[in-house]
Amino acid sequence: MRSFAPEAIRNVALVGHGGTGKTTLAEALLVEAGAIPRPGRVEDGTTTCDFEPEEQRRGVSLGLALAPFEWNGHKINLLDTPGSPDFLGEASLALRVADMAVFVVSAVDGVQPGTRRLWREAAALGLPRMVFVNKLDRDRSSFDGTLAELRDALGAGIAPLELPIGSEGAFHGVADLLSETAHLYDGGERSSGPVPDDMFDREHEIHDNLVEGIVVGDDDQLERYLGGESPSVEELEHTLARGVDDATVFPVVCGSATERIGIDRLADFICEIGPSPVDRPPVEVQAGDTTVEVSPDASGQPLVQVFRTTADPFVGQVALFRVLSGTVRNDDHLVNPRTGTDERLHGLFALCGKEHLDVAEVQAGDIAAVAKLAGTGAGDTLARKGTPVSVEPMPVPEPVHWVAVSAVDAADEDKLATALHRLVEEDPALVIRRDDEVHQTQLGGQGDLHLSVALERLTRKFGVAVATDEVRIPYRETITGTGTAEGKLKKQSGGHGQFAVVSLIVEPRGRGEGLEFVDEVVGGAIPRQFIPAVEKGVVETMAEGGALGLPVVDIRVRLVDGKHHPVDSSEMAFKGATRAGLREALAAASPVALEPIARLFVTVPSDVQGEVLGDLSTRRGRVQGTIPADDGETVIDAVVPVGELNRYAVDLRAMTGGAGRFVTEPAGYDVAPSHLTPAVGAVTHD
Repeated sequence: MRSFAPEAIRNVALVGHGGTGKTTLAEALLVEAGAIPRPGRVEDGTTTCDFEPEEQRRGVSLGLALAPFEWNGHKINLLDTPGSPDFLGEASLALRVADMAVFVVSAVDGVQPGTRRLWREAAALGLPRMVFVNKLDRDRSSFDGTLAELRDALGAGIAPLELPIGSEGAFHGVADLLSETAHLYDGGERSSGPVPDDMFDREHEIHDNLVEGIVVGDDDQLERYLGGESPSVEELEHTLARGVDDATVFPVVCGSATERIGIDRLADFICEIGPSPVDRPPVEVQAGDTTVEVSPDASGQPLVQVFRTTADPFVGQVALFRVLSGTVRNDDHLVNPRTGTDERLHGLFALCGKEHLDVAEVQAGDIAAVAKLAGTGAGDTLARKGTPVSVEPMPVPEPVHWVAVSAVDAADEDKLATALHRLVEEDPALVIRRDDEVHQTQLGGQGDLHLSVALERLTRKFGVAVATDEVRIPYRETITGTGTAEGKLKKQSGGHGQFAVVSLIVEPRGRGEGLEFVDEVVGGAIPRQFIPAVEKGVVETMAEGGALGLPVVDIRVRLVDGKHHPVDSSEMAFKGATRAGLREALAAASPVALEPIARLFVTVPSDVQGEVLGDLSTRRGRVQGTIPADDGETVIDAVVPVGELNRYAVDLRAMTGGAGRFVTEPAGYDVAPSHLTPAVGAVTHD
């Protein structure tokens, strides 16, 4: 694939709710450009962008895919993204790599939750956006209804550039509102001509409104327009492009990806009014204590940011990168400032789905890939030797759903650790943690589908079969009353024996106050050198578990008396006596189980707030309050037992149609209901 200057590059993320036709649209664009001979089908697993076996089996996109093609002297790098809530992190990544987002919206289903969420994210980034209204050939499709929803849901700046000609099964073309020209599609034949008579008046009225909205952005054009002169289509496109670059105008075009109606027009608009890398703000780069701005200058110093790594069965690890500055060529050497690793960029290529397209050089603003980097991962920067610079890494979402994992074959446990590490390198939205208290390795992600796919890849790519289990909850134990006991250890087996007696009183402390050990021994009943052994015995016994078999917290232990033997007493004897006495005292002090509590902040559409509140009540949640948010949403503040949140990510999405989201933070421990106490001990010591 040939090299393109930054001005001729368009980096475009296709984003939107699941099922809107993003991958089918990418396929149609590739066919229009001649990059592939015929379109594949998502349902058959034959598309360019859905090439992973897990995607082909499910008939749905599960990861970010690249699809570059040439169009009218430009290079368009498509970043096709999944729409499932479990994989919105992939779409978030694409928004940070791209220079513009094309939101794909179904004319049948309208503006759905995933689209609203990603629109807010793109707005926060100041990213230029346009909308492609898809599926206008389907039954129950409505361009007017969808356009009204777009204006209501996404705010000001929505500007239609096309109207559909025909509806549902009779949809066969689009009317260009700038040039007032009809573009008709009849199978493989295409033609242009005047707007049909039956829609001319409506089209002309919308044309006038569009022109008035555009010329407001240019004082010269506005003055001429008010004087009766109509700006040319090229002038209007130039002014429109400035509004797109500023993320104040959001063009809307329309068509059908399956029937390939309006697809060529979309590619034209991307090139004509979409921003190139040079039209976007410079990237802020950290150079020591100084922040500098880097522009996409092909003649500048090479600076590369790796945004994704994948494991390829034939060439090993593949690093996807964007060139922020300069030009990189085959066999260039760049250094990773984070690790100091000298990386040789051998065999540069562009990725089109899974196909590798060899390239000799990659200029600033462009996206490409390279295999077998020794010490560089996602988020790392590569620069010339002696250039200690770094770019802020791409943010990743916090995990909201967890499972415990273990190797099916115990002999694979070491292999599992390595495979999990490589899996997380590919998908930073996955997190591994080892909880030694409950003896589990736990894998966290964005939902059950996310984790299911990750575990399938773990087996397919790295050859480790994995068993899963629910995450165990780290329960605790404390006391609600006072207990007294005498612990004794008396052993005589020839030679020195073991002798120690301790008198203990245990009392409850406030939640989170931990252990207080009080030495109240007087008169030398226990020699001073053995007191630390008693305290150590207390600490060890609390960790091992009390009457309920759970680690003990928040107690005061008073050592009030004891006995010793001048020959047979030892530190070991006093630890043993303490262990026996403390357990007896704890059992007499009305022990209770404690469960971990989370502070939960749930953001949901206001119209489903009641259902979500009711669900939290069934989870023993205590609502602290509700806060109105933007875009008709409400934030619910609640405290909920962690054990009730195992599948909350899955259930919340079902309740809210994918629109709900939440974050949690630890909120301490609280007394668990008595009916849970037997199960609590069993879970922890499974």
